[in-house]
Amino acid sequence: MLKTIFSAPQERLQELLRQTRMDAGLTQEEVARRLKQPQSFVSKYESGERRLDVIELRQICGILGISLAKFVEKFEKTLNK
Repeated sequence: MLKTIFSAPQERLQELLRQTRMDAGLTQEEVARRLKQPQSFVSKYESGERRLDVIELRQICGILGISLAKFVEKFEKTLNK
């Protein structure tokens, strides 16, 4: 398995994070404020500069109004296209 952060699955994850945030009607600044992080934190994980661990992803999903399980289900569907 490739270790690059620029793999196709990583790019799909970034896009899904971005799209889910926009679908929730939130800006990067709003998500960052709720996470108690700088806006650059959100920008970095959405651009692939930073990876998320599962605990961070779960917290972000909660802010975006989607369960981690539902988010992973959507992610899996994007990989199977």
